[in-house]
Amino acid sequence: MIYFLPAFRSGHSNPIKSIQNSIKLLRIVHTNFVFGIRQTEFSMTNTKTTTATFPVMGMSCAACANRVDKTLNQQAGVSQAQVNYAAAMATVEYDPLVCSPEALRKAVQDAGYDLLVGKEEETAEEAEQIRNQDYQKLKQKTIGAVLLAFPVAVISMFFMDMPYAGYIAWILSTPVVFWLGRDFFIHAWQQLKHWSANMDTLVANSTGIAYLFSLFNLFFPEFWEQRGVEPHVYFEAASVIIAFILLGRLLEARAKNQTSTAIRKLMNLQPKMVNRLLSDGKTECVPVEKIGKGDHILVKPGEKIAVDGILLEGESYIDESMLSGEPVPVAKREGDKVYTGTINQKGSFTFQAEKVGHETLLAHIIRLVQEAQGSKAPVQRLVDKIAAIFVPTILTLSLLTFIAWYVWAPTEGFTHGLLAAVTVLIIACPCALGLATPTALTVGIGKAAQQHILIKDAFALENMCRVNAIVLDKTGTLTEGTPKVVGEKLYSGFEEYVSVLLAAEMRSEHPLAVSLSEYLRQKGVKPVEISAFESITGKGVMCEYRGEKFWIGSKALAEENVGVLLPDLFSIYFGKGDSLVAAFEVKDALKENSKEAVRQLESYGVEVCMLTGDKESAASEIARQAGITHYEWGVLPDDKERFVLDLQRRGKCVAMVGDGINDSQALARADVSVAMGKGTDVAMDIAMVTLMNSDLALLPRAIKLSRKTVRIIRENLFWAFGYNVVCIPIAAGVLYPVGILLSPMWASAAMAFSSVSVILNSLRLR
Repeated sequence: MIYFLPAFRSGHSNPIKSIQNSIKLLRIVHTNFVFGIRQTEFSMTNTKTTTATFPVMGMSCAACANRVDKTLNQQAGVSQAQVNYAAAMATVEYDPLVCSPEALRKAVQDAGYDLLVGKEEETAEEAEQIRNQDYQKLKQKTIGAVLLAFPVAVISMFFMDMPYAGYIAWILSTPVVFWLGRDFFIHAWQQLKHWSANMDTLVANSTGIAYLFSLFNLFFPEFWEQRGVEPHVYFEAASVIIAFILLGRLLEARAKNQTSTAIRKLMNLQPKMVNRLLSDGKTECVPVEKIGKGDHILVKPGEKIAVDGILLEGESYIDESMLSGEPVPVAKREGDKVYTGTINQKGSFTFQAEKVGHETLLAHIIRLVQEAQGSKAPVQRLVDKIAAIFVPTILTLSLLTFIAWYVWAPTEGFTHGLLAAVTVLIIACPCALGLATPTALTVGIGKAAQQHILIKDAFALENMCRVNAIVLDKTGTLTEGTPKVVGEKLYSGFEEYVSVLLAAEMRSEHPLAVSLSEYLRQKGVKPVEISAFESITGKGVMCEYRGEKFWIGSKALAEENVGVLLPDLFSIYFGKGDSLVAAFEVKDALKENSKEAVRQLESYGVEVCMLTGDKESAASEIARQAGITHYEWGVLPDDKERFVLDLQRRGKCVAMVGDGINDSQALARADVSVAMGKGTDVAMDIAMVTLMNSDLALLPRAIKLSRKTVRIIRENLFWAFGYNVVCIPIAAGVLYPVGILLSPMWASAAMAFSSVSVILNSLRLR
């Protein structure tokens, strides 16, 4: 019970709610990323779960994704599984003591599909190769189907009375149906063996029935003639349907490849080969996979850095724009960190590998994007439920359509009923419905990643559009997070003694002294040798140079030495004996883009609040500069969480933005949690969204992208639902009384267009 004591002490009136919050915080604290794989440890049960992402092969429609999803979720040890049809990925959270990737693959294979398991780099490369091969095969099949189906369509439409027209159509359509279109029948049979159905079931039924019906009419026309019905053949329907569907899937595959370009671009940032230093001082060029922790790596001008590490020898400027978005190269010296994928500019240097493989920051970014693209938005749950019953429903409607025509049609009821049933099977493709949400999310999350906004899951992307209140931490979020010199007053003798000031501040451990030292070094000042250095607790430091006494410190220390009262305008005072030499104002300054970011957020109708543990004067000054009217100072972590909760009780959808461990409670409480990329690992792990370069201007950009993505999703769902609602009755023949009866051929064209239109609409986000 000791785990729950903090929750009871926090003042919650509801003990059950207190326990729930305590458990939630325990889970948050124990959440971390190891080797790029998120592991969640529940301290109460000592159970470990691993979350991994696997490529899925063989899916042809949303119903396939639903089948794989259901199969994975039924496996022992699986806590949760989500399958994204657009990304062809499965994200599975499982207990490695009960389940294994190999067991998951076996279950998926038994369901008629395949799951690629192994090292992520290998599976990603294998999946890419398979998809490229499948795309080339699909391209060849499509070209062949179009070339054969085109003359069949022309003969059937314009030359149906020419001698042997039916036989020519039969000969040309047979390879289209049973060779180029054989995968539809194979997959449909695999589904039938598991008492399941998908899009391939619809295609196989419609084209197979049309082909066999035409074949019967071709060789046994007297059966219909004896009944006063003119026999027709519909080989063009079967062949053109397959040609259209193959063409639609080709365009779909090409479009889906475009949605994953962000991931491929991120993966390509890491070089394949690196120069590893040997113990004898020589170098060897080895694959990056062979680099281990502690290895020393030589980086030459213009080369990309292969793994994360610490610079050991040399100095250079490194282009870190892929992480920060800043175009100006960053100076790197001994002891500085370097990151995978960044580009060395001029100098050569040696660094020691600290994080390799899945541990690197780049791998962490890639995994976040992959998991986000593989996740499902709340709106997708409705789509999944519909997809699960869609195919059986359509098969039933098709049968009812045939029966209705056969019973009530005045003439040729069997023929019209058969054609109408086939048309219903074709036009009711669930692909547009299944692609509506995941394609938009995949493009939206990929677009965000390109703009240095990491969105952890689809829930965050969808929920962000509803945010109407944002709570900002001050330090590190609105401000730079580190004190800097923002003002100075120089007196006589400063140029002569500035080197003494630098030497003394370099010995001081005070944060303001560190900032002033950096400021002076950037100006090219060099330190001198000083003596009799003394630290005066709470006031500053004193030293001697060439027999003269110098002091650096607070206003109180300055007044003791100068002997007069000084204005409270500066943070650091520097003097010699009883003379003031210089004064500096050092404070945590507002970030350059913070004010504009606040203005944009308010223009979106978002209420902006600021919370800080700092004193009132500092809080009011930053709030004034940023244009924030509602702020609170002196708040503790519990106070931040309580503030977020109060906003939620007022009906607000709240986003919390922070960068420290002290923000973690409020981040966990908020509807959408946002971390600054240069903040703590805890904040980044809890947060749903991470602004990689810590620029607050990315926040309104993220909200705008979220709103646009959700609007695209709604448009896609509207058109996908509307397409089926309108087209299925037309395909069944409700407009026949006014002379309109949709043929199977045009139904297949409409079906292919609906899927492609949804993808193209999603790609507008790019």
